[in-house]
Amino acid sequence: MNYTAPLAHMRYLLNDVFEANKHWAEMPAFAAIDSSTVDAILEQGAKLCSEFIAPLNRSGDEEGAQINNGNVTTPKGFPEAYRTLAAGGWVGLNGNTVFGGQGLPKMLTVLFEEMLYSANNSFTLYVALTSGAALAINAHASDELKQMYLPKMYSGEWTGAMCMTEPQAGSDLGILKTKAEPFDDNSYKNSYKIHGTKIFITGGDHDLTSNIVHLVLARLPDAPAGPKGISLFLVPKILVNADGSLGARNAVAASALEHKMGIKASSTCVMNFDGAIGWLVGKPHQGLAAMFTMMNYERLSIGIQGIGCGEMSYQNAVHYAKDRLQGRAAHGAMNPQGIADPIIHHADIRRMLLTQRAWNEASRAFAVYVGLQLDLANHHPDHDVTVKAAQRVALLTPVAKAFFTDKGFDACVLGQQVFGGHGYIRDNGQEQLVRDVRIAQIYEGTNGIQAQDLLKRKVLANDGRWIRDFILEMEKDVAQTSAVFATEEDAVLKACSTLRELTLWLVKQDKRDADLCNSAACDYLHIVGHTIYAWLWLKMIAANTADTDRHVLGRFYFGRLLPQIHALDAAVRSGPDLVMDLPADKF
Repeated sequence: MNYTAPLAHMRYLLNDVFEANKHWAEMPAFAAIDSSTVDAILEQGAKLCSEFIAPLNRSGDEEGAQINNGNVTTPKGFPEAYRTLAAGGWVGLNGNTVFGGQGLPKMLTVLFEEMLYSANNSFTLYVALTSGAALAINAHASDELKQMYLPKMYSGEWTGAMCMTEPQAGSDLGILKTKAEPFDDNSYKNSYKIHGTKIFITGGDHDLTSNIVHLVLARLPDAPAGPKGISLFLVPKILVNADGSLGARNAVAASALEHKMGIKASSTCVMNFDGAIGWLVGKPHQGLAAMFTMMNYERLSIGIQGIGCGEMSYQNAVHYAKDRLQGRAAHGAMNPQGIADPIIHHADIRRMLLTQRAWNEASRAFAVYVGLQLDLANHHPDHDVTVKAAQRVALLTPVAKAFFTDKGFDACVLGQQVFGGHGYIRDNGQEQLVRDVRIAQIYEGTNGIQAQDLLKRKVLANDGRWIRDFILEMEKDVAQTSAVFATEEDAVLKACSTLRELTLWLVKQDKRDADLCNSAACDYLHIVGHTIYAWLWLKMIAANTADTDRHVLGRFYFGRLLPQIHALDAAVRSGPDLVMDLPADKF
């Protein structure tokens, strides 16, 4: 499996579709970024991923992470590749420059993150968790903790991990049991002792770095019950001395590794905190809100995992389809001197490849758009712009996480199907992609939970105002598009109309039936995703009218994939009774 970053499309999105330089010029933090800097980052990132990280993907899956007496080791080559990554400053791309981060725009770094996931899912998770943990520390921790930990995390010397899930507390974090007790010790001021067990902890222990910074959800002695009684604590694997040097081993250790379907080189640990010393991050009993800073980062990141896997699957499949000889093309022999034609000339193979590529390119465009909204929310000088962008990020994060991973999984399965029987065996890597990407629909909140978050909290909670504002933006964008694409413009407007009318219907019906939201949420999210992709495909084909190949891809999306919204709309309107009528004891 050889990986080549789709740099041409990435540059096209930044330069032509979204005109990134215009946006960056409005934000002082990014005003100095120019095209040569962007090109250098993309090119060097592509080289790093293809030459150093992708070659470890298959071997890492075969070897997996290992545990021995509580110490976890990663597969051969992982520590060296991580040191190469860290030495180049890649871990802190989005980081706060005050503490040594690069401070680069999110709409650029999402593209590098996609490259990493395409190259090696398991490896990338160590990086992504570190970036997310650093983001939460930067947003909520004391200045002392920031000074102590962020420079080492941005440099890649230390990694981060997120410790939430417990055996009895998965998505329902309100019932977690881990405790935090104030610890009065002159050596570790304002500290707490953490007692509890966490499961499914990605990167909980490993040999890539000398220290791991755990962000742990726990309850203080006076904590109220439920989610409002949760606090957040920073718990290092190795305690840090006042001068920044490493001290004694903390009372936190991995007791086991989960035996997983995929991402086997990622150390998914059971972590025991046996009086481990930690420090409060943010205010008491407000830890869940602080942790959501990291969780929302990871949700977008895991969405990008879906894009990366889909892209790798497509590249693998299209290479195979051009080489594999089987049967004759229906419209006449394309390889008359050979025993058969390459399968890429068969319509069904083309259907699968075009579907993969249509999902991948629209997903990439959506990721860049969400990255732009994050940049505006965090860096634009106009308060009204930041407020609107923050609302847009809140609305679209669950869509990005769920739709990217649903379509990423679909793309991986289609790539496997292109290979036929050769896709089911290990030799060609397609079955690994299917196994690896499958988790992306589950962790960081299952896609069903993302859909409920979208519909209940981001749509119905404000009577559909946020989604109507976004629909209006898409419609205004269509009005400015060249009449050359009248057919596609009409398709986008009809999709927007379908989404608007369904949203109004749901707002009215929700007040009458408590089960409507949960029964409709997944289908509704997919309608939102399809509509956004239609809008983005129009933007992509309109940005360069001379790009006839992309116009062909766009027409495929509009003709073969977008019509799915009509079936989804009908499913939502069928109501919740079809889901709820069968008694539980009859299943």
